[in-house]
Amino acid sequence: MKIEETTSAIVDEFGNFDDWMDKYNYLIELGKSLPLIDDKYKIESNLIQGCQSRVWLHAEFDGNLVHFTADSDAVITKGIANLLIRAFSGHTPQEILDSSTEFLGEIGLTQHLSPTRSNGMLSMIKQIKMYALAYKTKQALGS
Repeated sequence: MKIEETTSAIVDEFGNFDDWMDKYNYLIELGKSLPLIDDKYKIESNLIQGCQSRVWLHAEFDGNLVHFTADSDAVITKGIANLLIRAFSGHTPQEILDSSTEFLGEIGLTQHLSPTRSNGMLSMIKQIKMYALAYKTKQALGS
């Protein structure tokens, strides 16, 4: 499934809720269902800088696709991480770099998160894109 198809499905899911509290509760449920990162990846170098809570993001590259796992000590942040991993994991570096994050505004996240959570979300997106760029470069160099 393409990134745009996944993000469109996410927008549709959030469209099933009438008010932001219901969306917030759904985000919490998504956080509870985030597949846990292996403890060996909960290291300082995988911590996202700029997040109010502790967020670990790990990326692996199989030579073609980038796969992400994450964890956080805050359930809302875990929900955000779940959305981002769902959207971007399992895609090529170029697809990730070319993708839009407009879906986050469409579901209301950019308008309803606190400034510190918004900064954390932006930091997660930045790190995902940085991993993609690094893997694209590695791919281009043939290593």
